[in-house]
Amino acid sequence: MTSVGIIQCNRRFIYAVAIVALASGISGCTTTDKTTTGSITPANGTRDTLPAGNFDQMNQEQLMQASSSLGKRYEANPKDRSAALNFSTVLRMTGRSDQALAVMRSLAIAYPKDRQVLAAYGKALASTGAFDAALDALRRAQTPEYPDWKLLSTEGAILDQMGKTGEARDLYRQALIINPDEASILSNMGMSYVLSGELATAEQYMRRAVSAKGSDSRVRQNLALVVGLQGRFDEAENIAKQELSPQQAQTNVQYLRSMLSQQNSWNMLKDKKKPKS
Repeated sequence: MTSVGIIQCNRRFIYAVAIVALASGISGCTTTDKTTTGSITPANGTRDTLPAGNFDQMNQEQLMQASSSLGKRYEANPKDRSAALNFSTVLRMTGRSDQALAVMRSLAIAYPKDRQVLAAYGKALASTGAFDAALDALRRAQTPEYPDWKLLSTEGAILDQMGKTGEARDLYRQALIINPDEASILSNMGMSYVLSGELATAEQYMRRAVSAKGSDSRVRQNLALVVGLQGRFDEAENIAKQELSPQQAQTNVQYLRSMLSQQNSWNMLKDKKKPKS
């Protein structure tokens, strides 16, 4: 079975590959944020609508230091809006999604009509898999007369994970009308096609994203993921080496190759168990 066939048969598998591969380095993002289909964090793709804090450029050790500092500031004043928003972001990026949600739930109670708080609350909900509640929060943060492209893209990423691919892509297209050729939207669209097994189309969007405004390390490494999923491992490794150390790039591609091999073996085993017609 080809990698495309595997993906079409098992959406959960491909999302697991994206999340784990991205978190381990094939994307520079260390988060399993479910508000993006490729950064999965995340992969990817979308950047937070939150203020300040260049967290995307931090390694895991730096993120943990930032978490400790922001945690102390938050503890001193849980209603400190900026501290809570940034603390929640760092918590999600270090895999503590439940704690991030608790922080944002308290802040949403304190600022029930704050659009930025509602948007961050929606992202925190999505990170824990509470997709329906996340969509509700994001839609309350949105203003139909002046729609925010970042919220549209984030909402699309959530719908993609709910299997509502058509609705998701409609939102990405709306976001692109507002902000044409934005890398994060194109990357999310690309990952949407990965989830449906349309890897050639996914690669087209990822290559557009790489050359678009706002492109960063995560977007370029999402391209490496898409190329690797098509079995072009050497090419994927070369792309990843531009963003990672040679050892990290090799490790991620080996992991991806192993996951695809295991999934192929599992599908062949299931086929053998089926009674012959």
